[in-house]
Amino acid sequence: MTDSDLDLVYTTLCKTLTNEGEPQAPLYLARLAMLCLTELDDPQRALSLIEAARLPAATAVTA
Repeated sequence: MTDSDLDLVYTTLCKTLTNEGEPQAPLYLARLAMLCLTELDDPQRALSLIEAARLPAATAVTA
């Protein structure tokens, strides 16, 4: 996928999430993830992507 393709896909995703609305966004993303994973057809790659997508742990703020 080219940078232009990636930009188009990401922009479309963002607009779709906005149109779905905040309450439906998590469900939409879960469905999208499942569709993408079934297209991948490689369990190890899927597990690697799941790990790569993890957000960093929040660091505690001390006063």
